[in-house]
Amino acid sequence: MSKADRTKQFIIERVAPIFNKKGAYGTSLSDITTATGLTKGAIYGNFKDKDQLALACFEHNLKFFQKGLYKALASTGSAWTKVERFFQFYEDSFEQVYNNGGCALMNSSVEADDGYPLLKERVKKTFENWKHELEGIILEGQQSGEFKAEIEASDVANLIIAGIEGSILLAKSTQNARGFHGLLNHLKTIVEKELKQ
Repeated sequence: MSKADRTKQFIIERVAPIFNKKGAYGTSLSDITTATGLTKGAIYGNFKDKDQLALACFEHNLKFFQKGLYKALASTGSAWTKVERFFQFYEDSFEQVYNNGGCALMNSSVEADDGYPLLKERVKKTFENWKHELEGIILEGQQSGEFKAEIEASDVANLIIAGIEGSILLAKSTQNARGFHGLLNHLKTIVEKELKQ
């Protein structure tokens, strides 16, 4: 890794948690320079503008989810076991997500909806990929006879995503981290009844 790459990585690692908590609009240049100890010139010498830095921070924050989710979804076992591992990832990781300002995907999605076109497109693609992965597991379960054939995989995938993101939103908004676990368990029960024969 070159010195320039190391500097970029340093900036991203220091600033990504701030962007996740305050958003791209709410994160000031002063926040960035204070967190990194670098000058404005050093920041913009490494990133063309704030949009580029916001996108890089989003990608950094997203890696945590991607690693955990893909590990769960690519695991061996029945389709339902994979779905359970998916829920377990959120159960196990929620405290870290909560303390880091919530789900980076949801936070960026809300902010990117009204601006930041680069970030908006990346958020959209991430949701599409997430849905595609879940649909694949549901279709796998249908093909093996484990899940009901008449269930629409796309609808169940959307239910899971909306339920998880909504549970995180409620927990963060009400400052009730314990409430997340109850909602997640309820969602898992609903999904199990929807899917299983």
